[in-house]
Amino acid sequence: QVQLVESGGGLVQAGDSLRLSCAASGRTFVRYAMGWFRQAPGKEREFVAAIIWSGGSTYYADSVKGRFTISRDNAENTVYLQMNSLKSEDTAVYYCAAKPEYQDEFNSWGQGTQVTVSS
Repeated sequence: QVQLVESGGGLVQAGDSLRLSCAASGRTFVRYAMGWFRQAPGKEREFVAAIIWSGGSTYYADSVKGRFTISRDNAENTVYLQMNSLKSEDTAVYYCAAKPEYQDEFNSWGQGTQVTVSS
């Protein structure tokens, strides 16, 4: 497993942008697929975005397509989530996750960072 630490959350207004970062340490960062998930109050955790180790393929939830962009810098062992045109419904705790690419499930999780979007 890898250790993950998120940062960059905060309070913003609807329409604003925010960039989340996730720093990884421990086992090699390369060959790990990385993802972002979020959990709003009273709701289950949901998938937001994912990126394969090479960065060549990315995946998004329909609710964030066209607004959010996931990227990674393997030299810095960091993955990012650029969030534009934020909406109040994006308010949640955002979690970074990692998994070896041969596994189906994410098995390493960060502690989460709060994103609050006021309307």
